[in-house]
Amino acid sequence: MTQLTHFNSAGEAHMVDVGDKNISQRIAVTTGYITMQAQTLQMILEHGHKKGDVLGIARIAGIMASKKTAELIPLCHPLALTHVEIKLLPNVEHECVFCETTVKTKGQTGVEIEALCATQVALLTIYDMCKSMDRGMEICAVRLLEKSGGKSGHWLRDN
Repeated sequence: MTQLTHFNSAGEAHMVDVGDKNISQRIAVTTGYITMQAQTLQMILEHGHKKGDVLGIARIAGIMASKKTAELIPLCHPLALTHVEIKLLPNVEHECVFCETTVKTKGQTGVEIEALCATQVALLTIYDMCKSMDRGMEICAVRLLEKSGGKSGHWLRDN
């Protein structure tokens, strides 16, 4: 088992020193989805929400969250992100909206947390905008699908 890196030899939490790591292209892809009532999804698809374009606003919220991750996660390094893409894909058959996020940077540490944060905030924004008509929505299966770059190289979820 790999040693936890956010604790020093005395067991105290600390920010990992990445200063000696090589700079490399870092990419992370995450996904998740939010389930909802059929009429909630229909309202989203018809752009019938009085607050505006639910998916467009959720996409912007996710992008903003990726850039603020270090402010939310105490030991996360602030990163200069080079690209954030959030795809929000409605699925009428399953009454949900899938979210896939890709985050990139050139740096000394990975972007998995930024991608996970973006996915969760995008889905949470959908919940926030639609909660008045559907409090039973559920955010599900937020997870890392793939990451590349750095010393550990490429990782791909196999299920």
